[in-house]
Amino acid sequence: MVFEQATIKIEREQEFAGLKAAIIGAFSSGSVQKFLKGVASAGIRVRDFDSVLAKRLLEQNGSIEKGRSAKALYDSLTLTDQAQMKEFYLSKIEEVGPELRAKFQKIYQYY
Repeated sequence: MVFEQATIKIEREQEFAGLKAAIIGAFSSGSVQKFLKGVASAGIRVRDFDSVLAKRLLEQNGSIEKGRSAKALYDSLTLTDQAQMKEFYLSKIEEVGPELRAKFQKIYQYY
């Protein structure tokens, strides 16, 4: 039997799409190392999505509209949209190649 994730409708589609684009931009091949360096220099773990938002690390690659913040977009989402966004972010973390994960192993550690 194959696992199939249930589909939950996104309620705040525009805000969700904006934040998703910022995450995709942060994890693009040209930006992921810069993003991980930012996480490391902020002294936080990469899986701590709330701290990543608070430190404005997703805004570094210019994927978010001027005057907006990733945290503001996230806060405007409904609870189910927030959960799906956090799950999407965590899935992008796991897609990072083994060479970068080894280089930034400290921020990938659980403790």
